[in-house]
Amino acid sequence: MKFNIIKIKTVALVVLIMSGCKNYDTLVVNPNLPTSVPASLLFTSALNDMGSDLAWTSAQEFNQFYISTYTYYGTNNYDQAPFTNSSLNYLTLENVVRMEAEAKKAGAADINPYAALGKFFRAYYFNLMSQKFGDIPVADALEGQLNPTPKYDTQKEVYVQVLQWLDDSNTMLGQLITNKDASLAGDIYLNNNLASWQKVVNAFTLRVLISLSHQSGDTDLDIKQKFSAILSNPTKYPLMADNSDNLKFVYNAAFNPYPKTPGNYLQTNTRENISATILNLTTALNDPRTYVIATPAPAQLNAGKTISDFAAYVGASPGDDMSTLGINSQAGVYSFENALRYASTNDGSNAEPAIIIGYPEMCFNIAEGINLGWFAAGDAATWYVNGITASMNFLGIKDNAVVTIADKSQNVLGTVTVSLTNYLAQTSVQYQGNNTAGLNQILTQKYIAFWQNSGWEAFFNQRRTGMPAFLTGAGTGNNQKLPLRWQYPFSEASANAANYKAAVQSQYSGVDNINGKMWLLQ
Repeated sequence: MKFNIIKIKTVALVVLIMSGCKNYDTLVVNPNLPTSVPASLLFTSALNDMGSDLAWTSAQEFNQFYISTYTYYGTNNYDQAPFTNSSLNYLTLENVVRMEAEAKKAGAADINPYAALGKFFRAYYFNLMSQKFGDIPVADALEGQLNPTPKYDTQKEVYVQVLQWLDDSNTMLGQLITNKDASLAGDIYLNNNLASWQKVVNAFTLRVLISLSHQSGDTDLDIKQKFSAILSNPTKYPLMADNSDNLKFVYNAAFNPYPKTPGNYLQTNTRENISATILNLTTALNDPRTYVIATPAPAQLNAGKTISDFAAYVGASPGDDMSTLGINSQAGVYSFENALRYASTNDGSNAEPAIIIGYPEMCFNIAEGINLGWFAAGDAATWYVNGITASMNFLGIKDNAVVTIADKSQNVLGTVTVSLTNYLAQTSVQYQGNNTAGLNQILTQKYIAFWQNSGWEAFFNQRRTGMPAFLTGAGTGNNQKLPLRWQYPFSEASANAANYKAAVQSQYSGVDNINGKMWLLQ
């Protein structure tokens, strides 16, 4: 995936200037700019935009995978950006509209790869926005200056449309694959392979269906029926088979270096620690992923514990105040990020790629749906084990794998030999059945598998299910509560005031704050 991000973003900006956006993103038209851009470049731009919120971003911090322990590098408060000052994804979607138009302009048939994946992009980005904000403009959106003040669709209406787009995308991709269409270009993820994209579309559909579990009885959405239909018909709805099918973002030193490089890590290697939320889970389960994500806490090694002792790995609580966190971090109380893996190269070659939509999550989503009774013919235990195994393998953990342990400065402390078989044989890991205990196991393992990938999905899943328990306190702000949503962007209140006010009133009794409970969670 060696492409020039700077060039891609330049093309994207050119198109946005030509296309015209809503009045809150209005740009002046430059008559000297080109009037046409290849659909393949617009496709690449939309794909590139999917690469945000992945490894070591604020999303992963608020997913409680790592935390700041020094104020200069940020706090762990949830009552701040991005929750109180975020943005919408309509600019990316404007490019998707132009991508579809440019494909047709170049002579493509109505059913073509860009049209099929355009529906997927719509589903992906409208789902993301609705997960964050609630009701959003959909039907009247993307009309540019023709409709600068689009009305908001209800969240239920959003998901009726999202699911329809995904089904249409799958159907169109199936037809294109049958016809051996090879016209897709510009794919930085899946090598222009439509069969791989069809698997991604269906795995994403399962994500969306599971996210609607609170509304599983809705007869308009038919969530259970759609879930069962996908699993019952693998010919029509092919699914990912293993990690090779993951939609993933691969880093490189030239154009998209890994977020933690040897240079920038020196600024934070004593200012950030692994969160107790994930380490409390992995250490309690004797999980070898502990060795991959964290270093042993210096204080525990000084006290005589060995690098293989799970008790030597101690997380910092996001609920603690910054003063306590800073003092303890400097004293070596907490485990640090595994710098040898995540900060030793500019290209991230020692780290895993960042999953956007992946096989491990798909396995757990299927296991969860079966646990909930949505597919009677399925075996939740098999999918649960498949998900754990895939997550472990993705991080390089197999039977007899040797993991090198180092400190925060990348000094090697020794090695640990791990066993996936032994891990799965533990009573605490063996699936407890299609009941609440089994469901909690699925959700716990799904959370661990989200480590540094899949954007905000770990947060969205925790918000929906309460699993695992996120740590809160004075350090998390918001009166020690986790937020339930993002506030709408400030520009909405001024540029689309009437529709904005109506949406806030109908959903949140007129108060646009981070504690409003959207329809999705009711």
